[in-house]
Amino acid sequence: MTTLKTPTVIVDNSLSPAHTLLQIQCVDQKGLCYDIMRISKDSDIKVTFGRFSSSVKGFRNIDLFVQQNDGKKIIDPESQKTLCSCLKEEMHHPLRVIIVNRGPDTELLVANPVELSGKGRPRVFYDVTLALKALGVCIFSAEVVRHSTQERQWEVYRFLLEENRDFPLTRSEARSKIVDKVRRTLMGW
Repeated sequence: MTTLKTPTVIVDNSLSPAHTLLQIQCVDQKGLCYDIMRISKDSDIKVTFGRFSSSVKGFRNIDLFVQQNDGKKIIDPESQKTLCSCLKEEMHHPLRVIIVNRGPDTELLVANPVELSGKGRPRVFYDVTLALKALGVCIFSAEVVRHSTQERQWEVYRFLLEENRDFPLTRSEARSKIVDKVRRTLMGW
């Protein structure tokens, strides 16, 4: 997909007397259900029923009947707006992937938000190493660290890459190809 469509989230309180309906349309990607449930859990929203449609032309429609943890609908417009913006942001950019210079070395960084419970996204390490192996890029060392900001905690995967003839890491084309392949593998595209 050359352009990513921004996800749409529509809130409807008229369909059910006890639940708020969230209608979501977004690009189909690996970990989509995980991202939605993580945001719901972190926002103290209870999903009581959900329907994920089949992927059509790379897009997926999702209907979720949700309640606040006290069992009430989400009526407050500010709460609705906050929930919608969180869902849109996390579905549009669930992971961050960049290559940086660390002195003479080249490092691939992959960051993803951590749940409030402290758990990180599954299979990140596996998917990154799979993508690098497919490109023929060797890893000198790898580590996972936690990084905290004011808003949230991040799980950061750091891969120190080895220079090779097929992928001279000083060239921007090679770096772009690595970032693109890793991102596409992580997202399932």
